[in-house]
Amino acid sequence: MYPPELVAPMKEELTNVGFEELRTSTEVDQLMNEKQGTALVVVNSVCGCAARNARPGVRMALENAKRPDKLTTVFAGVDAEATQKARQYMLPYPPSSPAIALFKDGRLVHFLERHHIEGREASMIADNLSAAFDEFC
Repeated sequence: MYPPELVAPMKEELTNVGFEELRTSTEVDQLMNEKQGTALVVVNSVCGCAARNARPGVRMALENAKRPDKLTTVFAGVDAEATQKARQYMLPYPPSSPAIALFKDGRLVHFLERHHIEGREASMIADNLSAAFDEFC
């Protein structure tokens, strides 16, 4: 577990642009059981690629004309229960931090693993997500 004061600014990068934090497995299940509309789930992380690539790329993608109905996030290493539950919905992909998953009607339709994020510019991640938003949202 990371200290709350360490991760607060990292969480705020997403919550300040409309993301809802999911902190329990029940909250994740509630999101996934709705089975209607689109939901973006960002597995946030303290790693450098989350700060340099993932979070900025996600924020840039939200400028797209089409975007998910719901914006949510779990924080790996902080909200362990919620993160574990979210990763169950992301199968068959292995656990990854950071990761970005797009669900439509409760079904995983697009997924970026750490190896899709690490070493890529935020604009490339934004372009990838924007294309997924255009297709599924």
